[in-house]
Amino acid sequence: MKKDFNKIYQFKITLEEVEPPVWRVIQVPENYSFWDLHVAIQDAMGWEDYHLHQFELAGGSLKAHGSIGIPDLDCPDVMDGRNEEIKDWFSMVKTVGYLYDFGDGWEHKIKLEKIIPKNSDAKYPICLEGKRSCPPEDCGGPSGYEEFLEIIKNPKHKEHKNMLEWIGGKFDPESFDPKDVVFDDPKKREKYAFE
Repeated sequence: MKKDFNKIYQFKITLEEVEPPVWRVIQVPENYSFWDLHVAIQDAMGWEDYHLHQFELAGGSLKAHGSIGIPDLDCPDVMDGRNEEIKDWFSMVKTVGYLYDFGDGWEHKIKLEKIIPKNSDAKYPICLEGKRSCPPEDCGGPSGYEEFLEIIKNPKHKEHKNMLEWIGGKFDPESFDPKDVVFDDPKKREKYAFE
């Protein structure tokens, strides 16, 4: 169980290379690790967390530190996000990159908007607002998503029926309601992912 906290970090997460923009604003406890933040981003955006991820640290002396994620044999220099707290890094930077799914290459900009006192009546994390549906998992990155949208909008396209079946019958790229976001327990997700 995480220790108590007094401050809340508010982030705006923007999916890059997708127009119109897909974004979310979330609030998380100051003592969140980068793993915890990863889980909150996955849940707020609507990703399924099937793929690898990495936070990219940019600018100044942080460039030497490189990336935070889950180290493995292919990426031994990546710092373990389960051991790195966001408050330690966001005291030095206000924006980091977040890459999800190394194959599709979903790049996000994570911007710290503000640090505020916690509301004792609130249950964190919280998704405050956002715009548009998250692209479907495994649709081929930004260019594949653009093609996917063209196909589902055109009933005469030869792949229209197949794409609708693949997505489960319908997809509204403009749909998003922050009240529909359900946040998973990062510890349960970690246990599921690594055991």
